[in-house]
Amino acid sequence: MATGKGSSKAERILAIDVGGTGLKAAIIDANGQMKTERLRVDTPHPCTPEQLVETLAKLVEPLMKPPATHMSIGFPGVVRNNRVLTAPHFGDEGWHDVPVADMLAKRLGGLPVRMINDAEMQGLAAIEGHGIEFVLTLGTGAGTALFRDGELMPHLELAHHPVAKKKAYDEYIGNEARMKAGNKRWNRRVEKIIGVLASLVNYDRLWIGGGNAARLKFELPPNVAVVSNAAGIEGGAKLWHPRSVRESRQLPAANQRTGAFE
Repeated sequence: MATGKGSSKAERILAIDVGGTGLKAAIIDANGQMKTERLRVDTPHPCTPEQLVETLAKLVEPLMKPPATHMSIGFPGVVRNNRVLTAPHFGDEGWHDVPVADMLAKRLGGLPVRMINDAEMQGLAAIEGHGIEFVLTLGTGAGTALFRDGELMPHLELAHHPVAKKKAYDEYIGNEARMKAGNKRWNRRVEKIIGVLASLVNYDRLWIGGGNAARLKFELPPNVAVVSNAAGIEGGAKLWHPRSVRESRQLPAANQRTGAFE
C-alpha cells in the first residue's frame, strides 16, 4: 500500500477516483460514508500530469470547506510509493515515475496523501476479507486487484495481458471494444473472461465494478457480484486504517503485544 503520514485522525478524507473518461471526488469519513455529494468532470484529453493535477484541484475546490484532513487517490495504472509508473489511458509520454499524489497534495496545501491503483481502491470497499477475492472493473479499460484474507496483494496489470487473438483485456472488454462489438457480443466476452479468471486465480469471490458493470445482462455465478460504482470513492477510507496484517508481522514483538501499529 502506498504510504503517507498524517498527524491527526482521518475524519474528513478527500477521496478521488481517477478514470480514463471521468474524474470523481467526494469527502468521506473514516468508515467510507460520503459526507458530501460526489462531483465529476470529464478527464482532459490529452492529459499531462500537470493538466490532471490542475483539473483535480478545480474539481475538489468546492469540497474543501471545511478543509479535508487526508486525501486518498485511486489511479488507473501501476502505482508504487505514491508515484505513477504507468498511465495507459493517458499515454506514455511524461507519465513515467510521476509523483502525482504529492503534486496534488502540495497544490491543496500539503494534505497527507496516499494513492493506489483505482481497482484496488474500489476493492477495498467491496471485499469481505475472507479467502481469495478478485476485483474486475469494467470502464474505459479493465482494471484488476487481488486480495487474500482482506490483504491487498502485489498489483498485476492483467489488463495488458493477451487474452484472445493477441488482444489484451483492455482491448477485449474495455469500453471501446464494447462500442465496437455491441453490448450483446461484449456480454459474451465478459462471461468468457469470468471463466478465464476463475481458472487463473481460483478466487473465492469475484467483485465486478466500474461504469460498464451495469450493462451486464447474463446470470452471474453464485460467487460473483456487481458492486456500486461509488466503491471507487468509498474505498479511500481504508487507506488510512491501521497497518495491514503483513506490516504488523514485521513489527517488534513488544509492539505486536501492545498493538502499537502507528
